[in-house]
Amino acid sequence: MEMTAKELAEALGGTVEGDEGARVTGFSRIEHGKPGRLSFYANPKYEQYVYTCKSSVLLVNNDFVPSRPVETTLVRVPDAYAAVASLLNIVAERNRKYRRHRGRCRIAWSAKLGKRVWVGDFVTIGKNCRIGDRTRICDNVTIGAGTVIGKDCIIYPGVHIFPGMVIGDRVILHAGCIIGDDGFGNAPRPDGSWKKIEHLGNVIIGNDVEIGSNTTVDRALMESTIIEDGVRIDNLCQIAHNVVVGRNTAMAAQCGVAGSTKIGEGCIFGGQTGINGHITIADRTTLCAKTAVVGSIKESGNVYYGNPAILHKTYLRAYTKFKWAGEE
Repeated sequence: MEMTAKELAEALGGTVEGDEGARVTGFSRIEHGKPGRLSFYANPKYEQYVYTCKSSVLLVNNDFVPSRPVETTLVRVPDAYAAVASLLNIVAERNRKYRRHRGRCRIAWSAKLGKRVWVGDFVTIGKNCRIGDRTRICDNVTIGAGTVIGKDCIIYPGVHIFPGMVIGDRVILHAGCIIGDDGFGNAPRPDGSWKKIEHLGNVIIGNDVEIGSNTTVDRALMESTIIEDGVRIDNLCQIAHNVVVGRNTAMAAQCGVAGSTKIGEGCIFGGQTGINGHITIADRTTLCAKTAVVGSIKESGNVYYGNPAILHKTYLRAYTKFKWAGEE
């Protein structure tokens, strides 16, 4: 990356305050800024660093009004956080090299790879797979027979995709995640032992989905486990068989969703949230960290906390009484 402040402003639809020729060759956090670097300011907690930042260029929101003189060149944009995210994507794409494959991978003759697909070492691609254009498959990835993967995806090292999965465009699967493993289905026998129930469905992942490291999405007993467009799932999460996760829902690390639960659109789940099986979560529901949901949530747009989950405002009022009772 090597751009001037003027070039940055043109690329991001912004304006320059200061030296249009200020040149940057990389990125730095605002508190660690140094000459030749680009930083950004979006969180008011970091305003103190705006006035001490040594970066050559600082991205700020259009509505930012400094309370003291600013030494560095400013590039004003509608949304500084979104702008730096776009720049990072542009730089990553420029640095990405494409190759068909190396000799140290195993690709079935019947598999079809699109244009400029990148395949790393020790990758296995099964029979009748289809891989879209410009998808990047890193080292030690296994892709089962009949799997379909769309365009511009990134499959990081150690990912295992079982046979028959369907993955959309621009999907990111981080290292070690597993797509399509068996669901946790067992039937009790009269003698107290368990009989394993085979799962014959698949997983369907929509477009623009990102799934974190060591997260598992189980295949359905029948039909499909579905992750809809725009979903973000963090590391170390568990999505059980036949779950449906609605568009643009986000889950932080260590969330667990039991089987056959349907989650609405635009939900936000804090870390270590647990959700019971065979229930429904309404659209735009927010679950605070470590919340346990045992029954369906039918009204959209509310915030919940606690075990079992109750409305957040109710929890805070109840906690005040718990706290004072414990101090008596």
